[in-house]
Amino acid sequence: MAHNHYLKVLFVTNGIFVFAASLLGPLYAVFVQKLGNGILTISATYAAELLSATVFTIILSRLHDKFIRHEALLLIGFLIRAVIWITFMFIHSLPELMILQVALGIGDAVGSPAFNSFFAEHLDKDKHLQEYADWQVLNNVAVAASTIVGGFIASLFGFPMLFLTMALLACIAAIILIKNLLLEAH
Repeated sequence: MAHNHYLKVLFVTNGIFVFAASLLGPLYAVFVQKLGNGILTISATYAAELLSATVFTIILSRLHDKFIRHEALLLIGFLIRAVIWITFMFIHSLPELMILQVALGIGDAVGSPAFNSFFAEHLDKDKHLQEYADWQVLNNVAVAASTIVGGFIASLFGFPMLFLTMALLACIAAIILIKNLLLEAH
């Protein structure tokens, strides 16, 4: 696992966040069908998030390096998505879902490039492959475990509890990030 402080914090915070985001995983299709919509709607709303992330990544990438620290952008990305996951508890229509999916794309556009940049900046000399591999292993384990845990939460307590859990975990990751990176003097 990573030896430097920055990567350890990044692995922990983003590991928690990836776990949170993946709780919904394949259950997204079930959630959308509960709104009364079919397969094409599931695909279209999922694509809306990805297209939004793409467009806003292009736009925001021109600003990221000039105005704000990468850790702060990562934090903002966590918090945007936490708020959106809470909001998922209150939607009842396809237009509302589409708006939230586009907003999730914006959160991804803010946070994901910041994660990648911060990661790249803090790689240890001569350990790039090992540290990228370490992250990939952690990421895969988090996604696999969270899809199972998400299924249990949704089965036992319903989607509102699942979305609340996702948001809570994103906020925990944000707090750890604030405490360990943003409050440190550079």
